[in-house]
Amino acid sequence: MSRRTRTTAYLFATIAVAGTLTACGGDPLDSDSGSGSESDGGTIVVGSANFPESELLMEMYAQALEAEGVEVETKPNIGSREVYMEAFKGGDIDLLPEYNGGLLSYLTEGNMPEGVSAPEDVYTALQDVLPEGSQTLPQSAAEDKDSLTVTKETAEKYSLTSIEDLAPVAKDLTLGASPEFKKRAQGVPGLEKSYGVTFKELTPTDPGGPLTIAALKKGDVDVANVFTTDSAIPTNDWVVLEDPKNLFLAQNVVPLIRSEVLTDDAETALNSVSEALTTDNLADALAKVQVDKADPATVAEEFLADNGIG
Repeated sequence: MSRRTRTTAYLFATIAVAGTLTACGGDPLDSDSGSGSESDGGTIVVGSANFPESELLMEMYAQALEAEGVEVETKPNIGSREVYMEAFKGGDIDLLPEYNGGLLSYLTEGNMPEGVSAPEDVYTALQDVLPEGSQTLPQSAAEDKDSLTVTKETAEKYSLTSIEDLAPVAKDLTLGASPEFKKRAQGVPGLEKSYGVTFKELTPTDPGGPLTIAALKKGDVDVANVFTTDSAIPTNDWVVLEDPKNLFLAQNVVPLIRSEVLTDDAETALNSVSEALTTDNLADALAKVQVDKADPATVAEEFLADNGIG
C-alpha cells in the first residue's frame, strides 16, 4: 500500500469551542502537518470521530482507497460530530465514516420526518439535508446504534428491560455520556420528550469510549450511552435497554464524501468496504482494537484482506 500522511488531530471537546473558532475564522484542523484547509492534487483527506470504531472505519476506507491508487491523508480523532462536520463543511475533511440516523438527526437539528426509523427510510430522508457539495454512497448493512446500557445488577435492582422502565427511577440515577449528549435530539432532550426520563445528573465522559465504559464498570454512573457493537457489553454481561419508541434511529455505516473528490476509483474502493461490512464482522474487528489492543490500521488491513479488498 502507498505511503500517506497521517495527522492526529486531537481537537475540541465542546460545541462551544468549535463554534467560537468558526465565528472567528479559525481553522478547526490547523495541524502540525502544515496541510492547507483543503485537500490538494487528488489527495482525499479521510477523518474520524473521537472513538475507536470511527478510527477503525477511517482506516478501512483509507487503505481501500490506497489499494485503488488514490492518494490519502488521514486525520483521526477529530472530535464529536459537532466538530468534525464543521471541518467537513469547510473543506478540511473530504471523507468521513458516518452513521445514517445520527447524521440525519444532526442535520435536521432533531426535527426528523415522522415515521422515519428503518435504514432505507433514514437514508432516503438524509439525501434531502446533506451539506451542499456532498453525497453519501450506498450504506452498509453494518449498524452500530446508540443505546442506554446498564449492568446486570442495576437491571435486576430496578427491573429494567426498556428505556420506558427508567421513567420512575431515573431521578435517582446518573447517566454517563459525552457532553454533546446533553443537547442532542437523540440525547437528553429526546429521552425527556419521548420517554419522560429525567436523570439525576449527567456525568460527562466520552462518546461511547473508554471513559464511558470505565465509568459504568466502576459504578461511577448507573446508566451509560454505549454503542451496540462495543465488546464491553457481552464481556461484562451488560444489559442494553430496549428502545420501543425508536428514539435511536437506524445507525448504518455510510461514507459521507465531498462530491468534487469522488472518482470512479474512490467509489469502487468505498463501495467494496460497505458491501463487506456487517454488524457482526464490524463488532469482531472492533473487539480486536478494544479488547486485544491491536492497532486499528493493522485490524483494518486484516479485514480488507479477509474480504478480498485490495
